[in-house]
Amino acid sequence: MAQVTSGLRSVLSSPGVYSAFQTLVGATRLRKAICAEYIRANAGDILVDVGCGPAEILDHLDPSIRYHGFDLSQAYIDTAREQYGDRGQFHCADITQIADDAIPPCQVALALGLLHHLDDDGARGLIAHLYKRLAPGGRLITLDGGYWPSQSRAARWLISKDRGQNVRPGEAYRDLAAASFDRVELIRRDDLLNIPYSHAILVCTK
Repeated sequence: MAQVTSGLRSVLSSPGVYSAFQTLVGATRLRKAICAEYIRANAGDILVDVGCGPAEILDHLDPSIRYHGFDLSQAYIDTAREQYGDRGQFHCADITQIADDAIPPCQVALALGLLHHLDDDGARGLIAHLYKRLAPGGRLITLDGGYWPSQSRAARWLISKDRGQNVRPGEAYRDLAAASFDRVELIRRDDLLNIPYSHAILVCTK
């Protein structure tokens, strides 16, 4: 995984600091919008969240949803377990390195803020891995900072300072998903945070 974890950005490895920073920039509004407008999970659905962090998306999901969060950080997973208890199952694992049957079959898969941490091969591999576990008609939703020709200089500069070292133009994210999914919708959003920032959202349907 290609990301910068040195200098000032190293403090984001702390779950408390990460959550406080996310709240400051407006991530609560972002999560509400993603859940309401794109995830749209039904009661009882199984949802797999890759790169779940402290799993704060659970604050905006129906309690009946059967949630499985995966993250590489034991600290994030420990925080998720302490905060949400039996609201979900939380796994410290690299989802690209585990057997397919270790990932539950699901109606919805999430990779929020993850693809820009992976190179092209890693991103395509992750997407293919999740495709195999989705039920027919199931959806993968991804969200990442993206470059667009018409975005503001401030947004482009902020995105360039992300810990992830593989921020791409919006169309490049769609190309990654199209290797596995026939139906891929790319959405640009510039209004999800309190700071100038352009997001590329993919809604990929099996």
